[in-house]
Amino acid sequence: MAHTNAQKIFKAAGAQAVLTEQPDLRKYLTGIETSFGYVLTTEKETVFYTDSRYLEAAKSALKGSEITVKQFVSPLENILSGLNQVAIPLSQTLFPQYERLKKAGLEIKDSTQAFQNAMIIKQDYELDLIKQACKIADDAFTALLPRIKEGMSENDLAAELEYLMRSNGASGTSFSTIAAFGKNSSVPHHETGADKLKFGDVVLIDFGCKFGGYCSDCTRTFLFGDDKKHENFKRTYKEVLAAHMLVKEKTTCGMTGAQSDAIARDYLKERGLDKFFTHSLGHGIGINVHEAPYLSPQGADILQNGMVFSDEPGVYFEGDYGIRIEDTVALLNGKTESLTKTDKNLLIL
Repeated sequence: MAHTNAQKIFKAAGAQAVLTEQPDLRKYLTGIETSFGYVLTTEKETVFYTDSRYLEAAKSALKGSEITVKQFVSPLENILSGLNQVAIPLSQTLFPQYERLKKAGLEIKDSTQAFQNAMIIKQDYELDLIKQACKIADDAFTALLPRIKEGMSENDLAAELEYLMRSNGASGTSFSTIAAFGKNSSVPHHETGADKLKFGDVVLIDFGCKFGGYCSDCTRTFLFGDDKKHENFKRTYKEVLAAHMLVKEKTTCGMTGAQSDAIARDYLKERGLDKFFTHSLGHGIGINVHEAPYLSPQGADILQNGMVFSDEPGVYFEGDYGIRIEDTVALLNGKTESLTKTDKNLLIL
Protein backbone atom coordinates (compact mmCIF):
# COMPACT_ATOMS: atom_id res chain seq x y z
CA MET A 1 0.00 0.00 0.00
CA ALA A 2 1.18 3.50 -0.79
CA HIS A 3 2.32 5.86 1.97
CA THR A 4 -0.07 8.82 2.06
CA ASN A 5 0.24 12.28 3.60
CA ALA A 6 -2.90 14.09 2.45
CA GLN A 7 -4.54 14.44 5.84
CA LYS A 8 -1.31 15.69 7.40
CA ILE A 9 -1.05 18.49 4.85
CA PHE A 10 -4.75 19.32 5.19
CA LYS A 11 -4.41 19.83 8.94
CA ALA A 12 -1.31 21.98 8.50
CA ALA A 13 -2.78 24.15 5.73
CA GLY A 14 -5.71 25.34 7.81
CA ALA A 15 -8.16 25.73 4.94
CA GLN A 16 -11.58 24.34 4.06
CA ALA A 17 -9.94 22.22 1.37
CA VAL A 18 -6.52 21.56 -0.12
CA LEU A 19 -6.26 21.19 -3.91
CA THR A 20 -3.02 19.82 -5.34
CA GLU A 21 -2.11 19.11 -8.97
CA GLN A 22 1.71 19.47 -9.05
CA PRO A 23 3.32 16.05 -9.81
CA ASP A 24 5.87 16.12 -6.98
CA LEU A 25 3.32 17.23 -4.39
CA ARG A 26 0.77 14.69 -5.65
CA LYS A 27 3.43 12.04 -5.18
CA TYR A 28 3.97 13.18 -1.59
CA LEU A 29 0.23 13.08 -0.88
CA THR A 30 -0.61 9.78 -2.58
CA GLY A 31 2.66 7.86 -2.63
CA ILE A 32 2.30 7.17 -6.35
CA GLU A 33 3.71 8.95 -9.42
CA THR A 34 1.38 10.17 -12.17
CA SER A 35 1.62 12.85 -14.83
CA PHE A 36 -1.95 14.04 -14.35
CA GLY A 37 -4.44 14.40 -11.55
CA TYR A 38 -5.86 16.46 -8.71
CA VAL A 39 -5.87 15.60 -5.04
CA LEU A 40 -8.69 17.28 -3.12
CA THR A 41 -8.73 16.98 0.66
CA THR A 42 -11.49 18.22 2.91
CA GLU A 43 -12.34 17.51 6.52
CA LYS A 44 -14.47 14.56 5.42
CA GLU A 45 -12.35 12.89 2.73
CA THR A 46 -9.45 12.86 0.30
CA VAL A 47 -10.14 12.10 -3.34
CA PHE A 48 -7.54 11.57 -6.06
CA TYR A 49 -9.07 12.51 -9.40
CA THR A 50 -7.20 11.17 -12.42
CA ASP A 51 -7.81 9.95 -15.96
CA SER A 52 -8.18 6.49 -17.47
CA ARG A 53 -4.41 6.06 -17.91
CA TYR A 54 -3.89 5.82 -14.15
CA LEU A 55 -7.29 4.87 -12.77
CA GLU A 56 -6.76 1.12 -12.39
CA ALA A 57 -3.21 1.39 -11.03
CA ALA A 58 -4.15 4.17 -8.61
CA LYS A 59 -7.13 2.24 -7.24
CA SER A 60 -4.90 -0.78 -6.67
CA ALA A 61 -2.09 1.20 -5.04
CA LEU A 62 -4.41 3.19 -2.76
CA LYS A 63 -6.73 0.34 -1.77
CA GLY A 64 -7.15 0.35 2.00
CA SER A 65 -5.83 3.91 2.40
CA GLU A 66 -7.85 7.02 3.29
CA ILE A 67 -7.68 8.18 -0.34
CA THR A 68 -10.53 7.42 -2.73
CA VAL A 69 -9.75 7.32 -6.46
CA LYS A 70 -12.24 8.73 -8.97
CA GLN A 71 -12.32 9.47 -12.68
CA PHE A 72 -11.72 13.14 -13.41
CA VAL A 73 -14.41 14.76 -15.48
CA SER A 74 -13.61 18.20 -16.90
CA PRO A 75 -13.95 21.03 -16.04
CA LEU A 76 -12.05 21.45 -12.78
CA GLU A 77 -14.93 23.39 -11.26
CA ASN A 78 -16.91 20.11 -11.08
CA ILE A 79 -14.86 18.86 -8.15
CA LEU A 80 -14.93 22.19 -6.31
CA SER A 81 -18.70 22.49 -5.97
CA GLY A 82 -19.80 23.55 -2.51
CA LEU A 83 -16.42 24.97 -1.51
CA ASN A 84 -15.73 28.62 -0.79
CA GLN A 85 -12.06 28.35 0.26
CA VAL A 86 -9.15 26.28 -1.06
CA ALA A 87 -5.43 26.07 -0.32
CA ILE A 88 -3.04 25.68 -3.25
CA PRO A 89 0.78 25.86 -3.42
CA LEU A 90 1.12 29.41 -4.72
CA SER A 91 4.86 29.08 -5.37
CA GLN A 92 4.13 26.31 -7.89
CA THR A 93 0.86 27.58 -9.34
CA LEU A 94 0.64 29.30 -12.73
CA PHE A 95 -1.23 32.58 -12.80
CA PRO A 96 -4.00 31.35 -15.17
CA GLN A 97 -4.84 28.54 -12.74
CA TYR A 98 -4.90 31.00 -9.83
CA GLU A 99 -7.18 33.32 -11.80
CA ARG A 100 -9.48 30.43 -12.69
CA LEU A 101 -9.98 29.55 -9.04
CA LYS A 102 -10.58 33.17 -8.12
CA LYS A 103 -13.20 33.51 -10.86
CA ALA A 104 -14.91 30.42 -9.45
CA GLY A 105 -15.52 32.48 -6.31
CA LEU A 106 -12.98 30.71 -4.12
CA GLU A 107 -10.91 32.32 -1.40
CA ILE A 108 -7.31 31.27 -1.99
CA LYS A 109 -4.90 30.26 0.76
CA ASP A 110 -1.30 29.10 0.33
CA SER A 111 -0.34 25.49 1.10
CA THR A 112 3.34 25.98 0.22
CA GLN A 113 4.60 26.23 3.79
CA ALA A 114 2.57 23.22 4.92
CA PHE A 115 4.24 21.12 2.22
CA GLN A 116 7.72 22.46 2.89
CA ASN A 117 7.48 21.95 6.65
CA ALA A 118 6.39 18.36 6.13
CA MET A 119 8.67 17.38 3.26
CA ILE A 120 11.85 18.87 4.74
CA ILE A 121 11.88 16.21 7.51
CA LYS A 122 12.02 12.74 6.03
CA GLN A 123 9.92 9.94 7.49
CA ASP A 124 11.46 6.51 7.99
CA TYR A 125 10.01 5.13 4.76
CA GLU A 126 11.36 8.13 2.85
CA LEU A 127 14.84 7.64 4.30
CA ASP A 128 14.70 3.98 3.29
CA LEU A 129 13.84 4.88 -0.31
CA ILE A 130 16.57 7.54 -0.50
CA LYS A 131 19.11 5.09 0.95
CA GLN A 132 18.16 2.56 -1.72
CA ALA A 133 18.49 5.20 -4.46
CA CYS A 134 21.96 6.02 -3.08
CA LYS A 135 22.99 2.35 -2.98
CA ILE A 136 21.90 1.89 -6.59
CA ALA A 137 23.95 4.93 -7.63
CA ASP A 138 26.97 3.64 -5.69
CA ASP A 139 26.74 0.17 -7.21
CA ALA A 140 26.33 1.57 -10.71
CA PHE A 141 29.34 3.88 -10.34
CA THR A 142 31.48 1.01 -9.06
CA ALA A 143 30.42 -1.13 -12.02
CA LEU A 144 31.10 1.75 -14.42
CA LEU A 145 34.77 2.27 -13.55
CA PRO A 146 36.20 -0.79 -15.34
CA ARG A 147 34.10 0.07 -18.41
CA ILE A 148 35.64 3.52 -18.86
CA LYS A 149 37.87 3.40 -21.94
CA GLU A 150 39.97 5.89 -23.87
CA GLY A 151 38.06 7.24 -26.86
CA MET A 152 34.59 6.92 -25.38
CA SER A 153 32.54 10.11 -25.44
CA GLU A 154 30.95 11.94 -22.55
CA ASN A 155 27.60 10.80 -23.92
CA ASP A 156 28.85 7.20 -24.01
CA LEU A 157 29.88 7.36 -20.37
CA ALA A 158 26.64 9.00 -19.24
CA ALA A 159 24.55 6.44 -21.15
CA GLU A 160 26.52 3.55 -19.65
CA LEU A 161 26.07 4.88 -16.12
CA GLU A 162 22.36 5.48 -16.62
CA TYR A 163 21.99 1.94 -18.01
CA LEU A 164 23.76 0.54 -14.96
CA MET A 165 21.53 2.49 -12.57
CA ARG A 166 18.46 1.16 -14.37
CA SER A 167 19.90 -2.35 -14.32
CA ASN A 168 20.34 -2.10 -10.57
CA GLY A 169 16.71 -1.17 -10.00
CA ALA A 170 16.39 2.58 -10.55
CA SER A 171 13.16 3.85 -12.09
CA GLY A 172 15.05 6.67 -13.79
CA THR A 173 17.60 9.40 -13.19
CA SER A 174 17.29 12.24 -10.69
CA PHE A 175 18.47 14.64 -13.43
CA SER A 176 20.38 14.50 -16.71
CA THR A 177 23.75 12.91 -15.95
CA ILE A 178 26.71 15.28 -16.24
CA ALA A 179 29.89 13.77 -17.65
CA ALA A 180 32.72 16.24 -18.22
CA PHE A 181 36.19 15.41 -19.56
CA GLY A 182 39.30 17.58 -19.28
CA LYS A 183 38.68 21.33 -19.35
CA ASN A 184 34.91 20.73 -19.57
CA SER A 185 35.04 19.90 -15.86
CA SER A 186 35.62 23.62 -15.14
CA VAL A 187 31.96 24.28 -16.06
CA PRO A 188 29.93 23.32 -12.94
CA HIS A 189 26.90 22.19 -14.96
CA HIS A 190 28.57 21.22 -18.21
CA GLU A 191 26.28 19.96 -20.94
CA THR A 192 27.38 16.37 -21.62
CA GLY A 193 28.48 16.07 -25.24
CA ALA A 194 30.59 14.33 -27.84
CA ASP A 195 34.09 15.10 -26.51
CA LYS A 196 36.19 11.95 -26.29
CA LEU A 197 38.20 10.74 -23.31
CA LYS A 198 41.99 11.04 -23.50
CA PHE A 199 44.74 9.69 -21.28
CA GLY A 200 45.41 12.12 -18.44
CA ASP A 201 41.97 13.75 -18.55
CA VAL A 202 40.19 14.97 -15.44
CA VAL A 203 36.78 13.26 -15.32
CA LEU A 204 33.86 14.77 -13.40
CA ILE A 205 30.59 12.83 -13.18
CA ASP A 206 27.49 14.25 -11.47
CA PHE A 207 24.75 11.63 -11.31
CA GLY A 208 21.81 10.27 -9.36
CA CYS A 209 18.83 8.02 -9.71
CA LYS A 210 15.29 7.59 -8.44
CA PHE A 211 13.88 4.68 -6.47
CA GLY A 212 10.29 4.65 -5.30
CA GLY A 213 10.02 8.26 -6.40
CA TYR A 214 12.95 9.48 -4.26
CA CYS A 215 16.31 10.79 -5.46
CA SER A 216 20.01 10.35 -4.89
CA ASP A 217 22.72 12.82 -5.91
CA CYS A 218 26.47 12.22 -6.12
CA THR A 219 29.53 13.70 -7.83
CA ARG A 220 32.92 12.09 -8.25
CA THR A 221 36.02 13.65 -9.83
CA PHE A 222 39.05 11.57 -10.80
CA LEU A 223 41.89 11.17 -13.29
CA PHE A 224 41.88 8.88 -16.29
CA GLY A 225 45.52 7.90 -16.09
CA ASP A 226 48.36 9.91 -14.61
CA ASP A 227 50.28 11.94 -17.20
CA LYS A 228 52.31 13.65 -14.42
CA LYS A 229 50.86 17.02 -15.48
CA HIS A 230 48.26 17.37 -12.75
CA GLU A 231 50.19 18.19 -9.58
CA ASN A 232 48.13 21.35 -8.96
CA PHE A 233 44.96 19.34 -9.50
CA LYS A 234 46.09 16.73 -6.96
CA ARG A 235 46.90 19.34 -4.33
CA THR A 236 43.61 21.14 -4.88
CA TYR A 237 41.68 17.87 -4.77
CA LYS A 238 42.99 17.22 -1.24
CA GLU A 239 41.74 20.63 -0.13
CA VAL A 240 38.27 20.15 -1.62
CA LEU A 241 38.05 16.71 -0.01
CA ALA A 242 39.13 18.17 3.32
CA ALA A 243 36.41 20.83 3.06
CA HIS A 244 33.85 18.14 2.21
CA MET A 245 34.82 16.00 5.20
CA LEU A 246 34.94 19.01 7.54
CA VAL A 247 31.30 19.75 6.70
CA LYS A 248 30.35 16.23 7.75
CA GLU A 249 32.33 16.52 10.95
CA LYS A 250 31.02 19.92 12.06
CA THR A 251 27.46 20.15 10.71
CA THR A 252 25.00 19.55 13.54
CA CYS A 253 21.35 20.08 14.40
CA GLY A 254 20.44 23.66 15.18
CA MET A 255 22.84 25.42 12.83
CA THR A 256 21.57 27.21 9.75
CA GLY A 257 22.26 26.26 6.15
CA ALA A 258 24.47 29.36 5.96
CA GLN A 259 26.57 28.18 8.91
CA SER A 260 27.10 24.77 7.32
CA ASP A 261 28.03 26.41 4.00
CA ALA A 262 30.55 28.58 5.86
CA ILE A 263 32.38 25.52 7.18
CA ALA A 264 33.53 24.64 3.66
CA ARG A 265 33.74 28.19 2.36
CA ASP A 266 35.92 29.43 5.25
CA TYR A 267 38.23 26.44 4.94
CA LEU A 268 38.72 27.08 1.23
CA LYS A 269 39.16 30.81 1.86
CA GLU A 270 42.10 30.12 4.18
CA ARG A 271 43.75 28.37 1.24
CA GLY A 272 42.94 31.03 -1.34
CA LEU A 273 40.34 28.88 -3.08
CA ASP A 274 37.05 30.44 -2.00
CA LYS A 275 36.74 32.64 -5.11
CA PHE A 276 36.69 29.47 -7.20
CA PHE A 277 33.86 27.98 -5.10
CA THR A 278 31.10 29.50 -7.19
CA HIS A 279 27.95 27.72 -5.99
CA SER A 280 26.31 26.84 -2.70
CA LEU A 281 27.39 23.94 -0.51
CA GLY A 282 24.22 21.94 -0.82
CA HIS A 283 20.48 21.49 -1.22
CA GLY A 284 17.78 19.24 0.13
CA ILE A 285 17.11 15.91 -1.58
CA GLY A 286 13.88 13.93 -1.53
CA ILE A 287 11.09 13.56 -4.06
CA ASN A 288 12.86 16.43 -5.82
CA VAL A 289 16.61 16.47 -6.28
CA HIS A 290 16.61 20.16 -5.32
CA GLU A 291 14.40 21.13 -2.41
CA ALA A 292 14.68 22.56 1.12
CA PRO A 293 16.86 22.87 3.13
CA TYR A 294 19.29 25.12 1.30
CA LEU A 295 22.92 25.25 2.43
CA SER A 296 24.17 28.51 0.97
CA PRO A 297 25.60 31.83 2.19
CA GLN A 298 21.99 33.02 2.53
CA GLY A 299 20.57 29.71 3.78
CA ALA A 300 18.20 30.44 6.69
CA ASP A 301 16.82 26.91 7.12
CA ILE A 302 17.55 25.43 10.56
CA LEU A 303 19.10 21.99 10.12
CA GLN A 304 17.25 19.25 11.97
CA ASN A 305 17.28 15.49 12.41
CA GLY A 306 15.65 13.75 9.47
CA MET A 307 16.82 16.22 6.85
CA VAL A 308 18.61 14.91 3.75
CA PHE A 309 20.85 17.19 1.71
CA SER A 310 23.98 17.31 -0.42
CA ASP A 311 27.50 18.14 0.74
CA GLU A 312 29.20 19.31 -2.46
CA PRO A 313 32.01 21.83 -2.25
CA GLY A 314 33.65 22.48 -5.59
CA VAL A 315 36.25 24.69 -7.24
CA TYR A 316 36.49 25.57 -10.93
CA PHE A 317 39.38 27.02 -12.90
CA GLU A 318 38.08 28.33 -16.20
CA GLY A 319 39.46 26.53 -19.23
CA ASP A 320 41.56 24.20 -17.09
CA TYR A 321 39.74 21.87 -14.70
CA GLY A 322 37.08 21.63 -12.00
CA ILE A 323 36.69 19.50 -8.89
CA ARG A 324 33.43 18.68 -7.12
CA ILE A 325 33.00 16.04 -4.43
CA GLU A 326 29.39 15.37 -3.50
CA ASP A 327 27.56 12.97 -1.25
CA THR A 328 23.93 12.69 -0.32
CA VAL A 329 23.93 12.95 3.47
CA ALA A 330 21.32 12.68 6.23
CA LEU A 331 21.27 14.42 9.58
CA LEU A 332 20.54 11.65 12.08
CA ASN A 333 20.98 11.67 15.85
CA GLY A 334 22.48 15.13 15.57
CA LYS A 335 25.24 14.15 13.15
CA THR A 336 25.66 13.72 9.40
CA GLU A 337 25.70 10.29 7.81
CA SER A 338 26.77 9.68 4.21
CA LEU A 339 24.13 7.85 2.21
CA THR A 340 26.33 7.68 -0.89
CA LYS A 341 29.36 5.74 0.18
CA THR A 342 31.83 5.19 -2.69
CA ASP A 343 35.43 6.15 -1.91
CA LYS A 344 36.20 9.86 -2.21
CA ASN A 345 39.99 9.62 -2.11
CA LEU A 346 41.50 10.62 -5.44
CA LEU A 347 41.06 7.83 -7.93
CA ILE A 348 43.45 7.40 -10.85
CA LEU A 349 42.21 4.87 -13.39
